[in-house]
Amino acid sequence: MLRHGIPEDVVNALRTVSRAFRHWGGSAHVARPLADGSDLPFAGRTLRVLHRPGHSPSDTLFWDEPRALLIGGDHLIGHISSNPLIARALGGRSGEPDAGRPRALLTYIRSLRETRELPVEVVLPGHGEPVTNHMALIDERLAMHEKRAARIRGLVEETPLTAYEIAQRLWGKVALTQAFLTLSEVLGHADLLLERGEIREVESDGVVRFQPA
Repeated sequence: MLRHGIPEDVVNALRTVSRAFRHWGGSAHVARPLADGSDLPFAGRTLRVLHRPGHSPSDTLFWDEPRALLIGGDHLIGHISSNPLIARALGGRSGEPDAGRPRALLTYIRSLRETRELPVEVVLPGHGEPVTNHMALIDERLAMHEKRAARIRGLVEETPLTAYEIAQRLWGKVALTQAFLTLSEVLGHADLLLERGEIREVESDGVVRFQPA
């Protein structure tokens, strides 16, 4: 967060909140690790385990092929786009580079495209109503990401900006109250542009700014 322009006092406040959140969860004994592509017999049916990182590194779907039913969690939600959060990558099929900051949105887009190929009739999401048009919804999400990336490209063509400055231009005060979420959004779309060679990172005094390539 410091590297991408968020003020130090905001970073310290977010660190305190993060530590408090960690007390809500606890460790659990793992009796059976689930591997991507493995089968899980459950309640008279067999679910296929599908690792779909992006929203988080551990996002996992459960595919009931005979019923064309997908238990989707937060991978695909009808009424809102899942936020690809920046997080430490897991081992195994994470889709992340070997070094450097995890590129959550690039990973999430790959996962969405894999899900799009499934012959799904119903997705049961972690929030909201069942999704019955997963291909159209995924296409809508991909188009939305392209539109936001283009807007960010337009902003940095005007002047070099940190990710935090971009977030302020896109969302105003929300960039302060939801600093980590908006930073994840901006960096995800910046990664799209960086991968295509449309922008570049320039670091000065430990702070990165984006500018046209």
